[in-house]
Amino acid sequence: MPSLKVTHAVVCRVPESWSSDAAQVEAARRQHEAYVRLLRELGLDVVELPPDEGLPCCPLTEDTAVVCNGSALITRPAAARAKEIETIRAVLKKELGLPIIEIADENAKLEGGDVLFTGREFFVGISDYTNEAGARAVAAAFPEFPCTPVKVSGNTHLKSLVSMAGPELMCVSSGKHSQEVLKRIEREATHSYQTLTVPEDKAANVMYLNGTLIHSAEDEIPESTKIFCERIDYSRKAVNVNALTKKGNGLSSCCLLLRRSKHIRSL
Repeated sequence: MPSLKVTHAVVCRVPESWSSDAAQVEAARRQHEAYVRLLRELGLDVVELPPDEGLPCCPLTEDTAVVCNGSALITRPAAARAKEIETIRAVLKKELGLPIIEIADENAKLEGGDVLFTGREFFVGISDYTNEAGARAVAAAFPEFPCTPVKVSGNTHLKSLVSMAGPELMCVSSGKHSQEVLKRIEREATHSYQTLTVPEDKAANVMYLNGTLIHSAEDEIPESTKIFCERIDYSRKAVNVNALTKKGNGLSSCCLLLRRSKHIRSL
């Protein structure tokens, strides 16, 4: 997998509207702060947006764009999240200076959590959140890479079932949905990948970032942590995200990662 250093992450703080349970909101905020701190420790410039009480899903910035080769494809999630898209578009264009690609097809549905980039090719989950027209939009935006739609079962995103844990290494759980998706990917892939299988479903979503694997904390995925310890021989970092993933999203959902040549100040 081509190893390009990620330079920036766009995140959004947790609003009160995240949950009706005040204790849950406070826990999510503490975890988000630790999550952002880890990103900074790994050398990223973090653009941190204020919470929007009218947008309870605003911390899930991964869903709002697909960034590759210096360009940003603005996604098309549910209409209720349209304001999130407007905010991210402005940040990517005005603050980060990225060329913006818009989706022309009004029938397209696309969320970033359904877009898996291996460094060689794209897989786009056809799910409750993303349709075939959304997958075609990814293919059109980045024609230099193969792009394959993959059916996703269950009310979840593709990257909650399979993610990249290292160069040419896919992380999946032993659960039914993850294994089904892996088989579909293996049938359609243009490259060969190794597989790291973990026992807990929520452990399948990881981030491989600038040579470091980020996964959920041991108290959240004790059995999978043993697998990571045994199989991963490069840098690993663990972070608690159970309060941040109550909406069914994964660890990677709370940041939009990108590479930019010039560094900027956080907002």
